[in-house]
Amino acid sequence: MDIFGVLTMVGGLALFLYGMNVMGDSLARLSGGKLEQILEKLTSKKIMAVILGLAVTAVIQSSSATTVMVVGFVNSGIMQLSQAVGIIMGANVGTTVTSWMLSLTGIEGAGWVNLLKPSSFSPVLAAVGIIMLMTCKDNSKKKDIGSIFLGFAILMFGMETMSDAVAPLAQNEKFTGILTIFSNPLFGLFAGTVLTAVIQSSSASVGILQALCLTGAVNYATAIPIIMGQNIGTCITALVSSIGAKKNAKRASMIHLYFNMIGTIIFMVLFYSLNALMQFDFLSNSANAAGIAVIHSLFNIGCVVVLYPFSNVLVKLAKLSIPDGKHEDVVQTKVAADLAALDERFLETPGVAMELCRNTAVKMAKVSQEALNKALAVIYNYSDNAYNEVAALEEDVDQYEDKLGSYLVKVGNCDLSRHDNHTFSILLHCMSDFERISDHAINIAKSAKEMHDKDAYFSKNALKELETFARAVHDIVNETVKVFENQDIEAAKHIEPLEQVIDGLNLEIKQRHIGRLRKGQCTIETGLILEDIITNFERVSDHCSNIAVCMIEVRDNGFETHGYLEHLTNEDNPEFAKECMGYYKRYQLPELETTD
Repeated sequence: MDIFGVLTMVGGLALFLYGMNVMGDSLARLSGGKLEQILEKLTSKKIMAVILGLAVTAVIQSSSATTVMVVGFVNSGIMQLSQAVGIIMGANVGTTVTSWMLSLTGIEGAGWVNLLKPSSFSPVLAAVGIIMLMTCKDNSKKKDIGSIFLGFAILMFGMETMSDAVAPLAQNEKFTGILTIFSNPLFGLFAGTVLTAVIQSSSASVGILQALCLTGAVNYATAIPIIMGQNIGTCITALVSSIGAKKNAKRASMIHLYFNMIGTIIFMVLFYSLNALMQFDFLSNSANAAGIAVIHSLFNIGCVVVLYPFSNVLVKLAKLSIPDGKHEDVVQTKVAADLAALDERFLETPGVAMELCRNTAVKMAKVSQEALNKALAVIYNYSDNAYNEVAALEEDVDQYEDKLGSYLVKVGNCDLSRHDNHTFSILLHCMSDFERISDHAINIAKSAKEMHDKDAYFSKNALKELETFARAVHDIVNETVKVFENQDIEAAKHIEPLEQVIDGLNLEIKQRHIGRLRKGQCTIETGLILEDIITNFERVSDHCSNIAVCMIEVRDNGFETHGYLEHLTNEDNPEFAKECMGYYKRYQLPELETTD
């Protein structure tokens, strides 16, 4: 092979790896947060975990990526080690799908059989893919599908280019001499391990081996130990990912290593022992792409069948390798445990990272909701413990906002799908509103504390008005959190009418308060405290309105709050007026008592 042949082979390899990367990333982006949802819906049955691991890896075309996700889930406490074993086993089987796709390059025949060859249909996929990329909107599903088509075409073109470039090596005695070295099981095992560890993808290294097999110079005696080594080399990605992680995450990566190492040892010992007794004739035959795919699949399926009953042993072995030392992991608070899920390992799969952000934002919203509800209760039944609970919840919300905000910035720099971009915009805008609701909650609690410390009290009329106002605020916050959690755009449209009613309650209570001041029915001091409370009530409802409007506008591919509100309230909108009237009746202020 001359220098031009080497350059062609390197170029083909580059296209092959790039196509695999584009196709895998596009598949992961198209699936979005569904991957995280699938992996979280694990049952106690390990066979279900195996099936899920297989399915996810078949989708994203990378067992390494799946295993890194597993390490991240275990590190954040989302997944237990016992669940991780099944996912890892399934991932090893799922990764064989790629080798079957690549085996299509070895199809030979005429007529309709020839249509199955990638060289026949991949140009069509490339044409369709590039048209979809150029004509579809940014971050749309169609654009992701176009990227998948184009990535597959580039992958197959790279495979064909590599195969054509290495074809002359079949007649090269030096090359065939090197290959005979790898027919030694130990040398072949080492070569497969190193190659896969370097490119960090067993699918890619198997593809390279399949390309070499198309020369006819690689026999099964050489191919089999290399395939075994490739299964060990793919563990390097998870091992590197676990550096700096907690003990259980490191154990998850060790389970991956032990699973492949034990499976390889069992296979090598049995296979070569039987070969010594029976002399397998097929080992001297030239390997082909389909044969490589068969061996790759049989080995990984066989490992699952043999080691599945001993999955608990793998967990124990990992725990022995990474024992619990004198300094155990500190027991985390609930907030810290939630925030631990925002692991940078998930940035490799942005759809998963975005779904984790959404889950964390929902938890933040519920903590903010709890703070507000407790603050409302403190007004009528003050205690230092209740006040401290509100203060603690407000601090928790601040922690959520700090970590979530920083993590969202990193996720925003990733290549996101259209759906994930919408989610990103909603979280970025709504996060600060939920944080402000918790701020108003502590302000309300402080007002209640001031009343308690000064031994002051509200008039009966003021208390009844506050109860009605508090009920409206309680309801709008609860409904907003529900809308945010469920991403329910239709329900979000009912927030603004209630917010308009709350604005009206605010003005009416202030007017009544001025009347009581003039009659001497309340003091200036308690009046100021009342003013602070109802102002915080009204601002809480404003933030609920912001959240609802944000969700509606982002889903409609825009973000113009004032424009939406003006259209909603200023136009002739009988439905809006009717809904407002319903809320006015529900939260009608009580009649004033003549005496207090």
